[in-house]
Amino acid sequence: MAKDWGQQARGIRLVALDVDGILTSGALTFDADGRESKTFHSRDGVGIKLLQEAGLEVALITGRRSLLVDKRAAELGIVDVFQGVADKVAVAQQLLDEKEMSWPQLAYMGDDLPDLGVLRRAGLAFTVPEAPPEIRAAAHWVTAEPGGQGAVRAVAAWLLEARGDWQAVLRRWGG
Repeated sequence: MAKDWGQQARGIRLVALDVDGILTSGALTFDADGRESKTFHSRDGVGIKLLQEAGLEVALITGRRSLLVDKRAAELGIVDVFQGVADKVAVAQQLLDEKEMSWPQLAYMGDDLPDLGVLRRAGLAFTVPEAPPEIRAAAHWVTAEPGGQGAVRAVAAWLLEARGDWQAVLRRWGG
C-alpha cells in the first residue's frame, strides 16, 4: 500500500459488493433450458467471513436477479442482499440510512458503470483489473486478481491489513 489508509479503513463499518464481475467472472452462463449457472470462488467466501469476523457488515447490491445469489448469500450469512437494482446509489443510501451510517463508513467493490456513483461516494472504493478505465480511475485500489478469482479475498486482506487487524487474523489461523 503506497498510502497509509489505516485511518480511512478503521472507519469502515460496511462492505458492499456487486456480484457479476466481482464475486463471479461476470460471464453469464445458461443451459439449453435457460437455467443460469454462476461460479463463485471459495477464497472470496473466506474473505467475506474474515470481514464479518472482524465486525464488519457485508451487503450485496446487484443489477441482476438470481436465486444463486440468494443461495450464496445465505451460505455466507449475508443478510442485506439487494437484487434487480437499477439505482445502486439510492439503494446504498437507503442501506446506510437504515444502519445509521454515512458514506465514509462504506467500502464498495464494483466493476462497471452501474457502480460508478457508489464507488465515487464510498469511503473506500475497490475494483478488479478488467474493469473499464473510468471504473479503475474511481477506485482507491485495483486488485491483481480478476473478478470471481479471489478479488474479494484480496480486498478483505487489504482492508484488514490497513485497519491493523491482519496479524490477529494470521495468529487465529496459526500464522
